[in-house]
Amino acid sequence: MTALRLGVDVGGTNTDGVIVDEAGAVVASQKVPTTPDPMDGIRAAMSAVVEQVDRDAIAQVMLGTTHPANAIIQRKGLDRIGLLRTAAPSSYAVRPGAAWPPELADVILGPTAIVHGGHEYDGREIAALDEEAVRRFAGECAGQVHAIAVAAPFSPASYSHEDRAAEIIREELGDEVAVTVSHEIGSLGLLEREDAAALNASLLSVSRAVVDGLAQALSDNGLTVDAYLTQNDGTLMSAEQAMKYPVLTLASGPTNSMRGASALAGLSDAIVIDVGGTSTDVGILVDGFPRESMHAVEVGGVRTNFRMPDLISIGLGGGTIVHGTGGDVRVGPDSVGYRVVDEALVMGGDVPTLSDVSVRAGRLSGFGDPALTSKLDPAAADAALAGVDEQVQILADRMKASRQALPLIAVGGGSHLVAEEVPGTSEVIKPPNFAVANAYGAAIAEASGEVDRVYRYEDSSREECLEDAKSLAIEAAKKAGSDPRHTRITTIMEIPMTYVPGGGCRVQVKAAGPLASAG
Repeated sequence: MTALRLGVDVGGTNTDGVIVDEAGAVVASQKVPTTPDPMDGIRAAMSAVVEQVDRDAIAQVMLGTTHPANAIIQRKGLDRIGLLRTAAPSSYAVRPGAAWPPELADVILGPTAIVHGGHEYDGREIAALDEEAVRRFAGECAGQVHAIAVAAPFSPASYSHEDRAAEIIREELGDEVAVTVSHEIGSLGLLEREDAAALNASLLSVSRAVVDGLAQALSDNGLTVDAYLTQNDGTLMSAEQAMKYPVLTLASGPTNSMRGASALAGLSDAIVIDVGGTSTDVGILVDGFPRESMHAVEVGGVRTNFRMPDLISIGLGGGTIVHGTGGDVRVGPDSVGYRVVDEALVMGGDVPTLSDVSVRAGRLSGFGDPALTSKLDPAAADAALAGVDEQVQILADRMKASRQALPLIAVGGGSHLVAEEVPGTSEVIKPPNFAVANAYGAAIAEASGEVDRVYRYEDSSREECLEDAKSLAIEAAKKAGSDPRHTRITTIMEIPMTYVPGGGCRVQVKAAGPLASAG
């Protein structure tokens, strides 16, 4: 047995580990409770599955983690940053960070400035870059920040001013202050891309701690292998890349579940519902990948435009607490989380949870003592289960883009809450290894590359512009580690820009392929 892949995914309730062979079959799997320090849970999940196989056969490790997302939500562990916009005189009206929640801005934002520079959509300069102003800004940041974010208009297409500003900052401050340039993070849309770059800069210490912790966990388990982290779009980045671009991992957990659900069920187009111990995420698969959100996505109250899956999340899971009696019932959103194994009624505890309701209804077996469900108020249990069924149907309907009835794939440790039939779906599927679909999705993830830029079709032709974009996306995927022999185009989107001259069109192309080292 050779070239095994180890996938680990950290959820709010459980941390899952899976080992997958070259054919994609699950060789070993394990769920362990997520710990207050998530690295302890990661280490435990690794140990539990590694001891079931020949550790020398493990070639790669993939991690999906909630560390960066939790840091933003909890406002903890974030770096103080400087934020520079090279866009004057076109963008004085809205200052950097203007719409941020005050409690987050107070933690993150240090010096900010808007200096002359930037480009139009077709590459023409708005103004020459004011290099002296950039140097003055760097001086203001000296000793005040750990990182700096730089943003400019239309930089995904013309990024020379961002790169030059970053170069000047490094000349002034050295390598101790990291610089994030927005064209490597987000897509078109200056303010949202600027925000994404700022969040990324604030997460650099968090990401470094995650990568260092992962390296220590590998060492503790006697593994010397290539390490990767999963991204928001269901693909991989190396541990070194993750230290530079942590913001691209924020939604990796739900995305891993969707990719895992797709592979385990053998379906490329379906609705996926991932039910954990604390929350439920619902998304839709298109050609085997999560449908990406076409709107600005709020992260911790900040509008961003980097790649994020189109998801609906609610506080519903196996550990969700059931309040009230009779018909007067409230379900959640509070949850006992990983303590469900101790506090649920069927486990001898005294907290009525949805897991208890599911055991009583016969949807969940092998969990605790069914006789202890006698502590549940029958009317309350029936009302809670009916409410869950209604919520699942509403979520599935909201995700559909048409009236076509799609299959619903139910995964996650709390997926027992999903009924065998859900109105509006063609069927409900709970594939093998559904409980660890998130870690499986991490283990089978591919490398990818993406291009998002504006082309002027009148300068050449639509066909030549698309070929150029596809070529750039494939090269980006190869640079990320994909096998050149199997790299393919997965998405092409054209958005005509009727408000600009010259036949301008926004083109988004994504390419993906298996890791080259995977054989």
